[in-house]
Amino acid sequence: MKRSEVNQILKDAECFLKEKNFLLPPWAYWNLEDWNRNKENAQEVITNMLGWDITDFGSGNFNKRGLFLFTIRNGKLNVDKKTYAEKVMIVEENQETPMHYHWNKMEDIINRGGGNLVIELYNSTPNNQLDSTDVTFKKDGMTGTVKAGGKVILTPGESITLEPGMYHRFYGEKGKVLVGEVSSVNDDSTDNCFYEKVGRFPVIEEDEQPLYLLVSDYEKFLRS
Repeated sequence: MKRSEVNQILKDAECFLKEKNFLLPPWAYWNLEDWNRNKENAQEVITNMLGWDITDFGSGNFNKRGLFLFTIRNGKLNVDKKTYAEKVMIVEENQETPMHYHWNKMEDIINRGGGNLVIELYNSTPNNQLDSTDVTFKKDGMTGTVKAGGKVILTPGESITLEPGMYHRFYGEKGKVLVGEVSSVNDDSTDNCFYEKVGRFPVIEEDEQPLYLLVSDYEKFLRS
């Protein structure tokens, strides 16, 4: 992805978050000078990968297969006491997050507003394939069941609990969706099992200066 494309996605996301009255912490808007001045006190932000996160999953087509995320809070296993994480995401209409599950993370995915969020579900087999068995899930605490590959549609205000080992892919329906995620500690480096081989963090072509640093930029721009 080009940095100019990333910057435009950030600008669009910032506008949509403000439209939905979803406010981010002040450090979300730091420039590089701010980061370097506050780096020592911001180690939890940097180490636990809080902040802006954009991926096209290696597709080269963000609008078709991609996701915007902002990690608001997150712990680090065996390092700090925080056992939970929270994200906000923006899912465009028909923009796919590909099929995957998490080895350890349990998460609630919440439709915070906008269009509908469509989630397709499978159980996983011991060798990481798609199982043919029915999938039992919890939607706002209510038990439901779908056939393998079945769709659960979350309208604004609804949520679903995704357990470890539960394959899921999702996309927006009837408009852009503001999505919340509340989960156990999140580790995108080791805890994602994608059904297809994808790239989680983008390789960025630096054609202009970053508007805001992404979590995948910290190592490059904030080396000690």
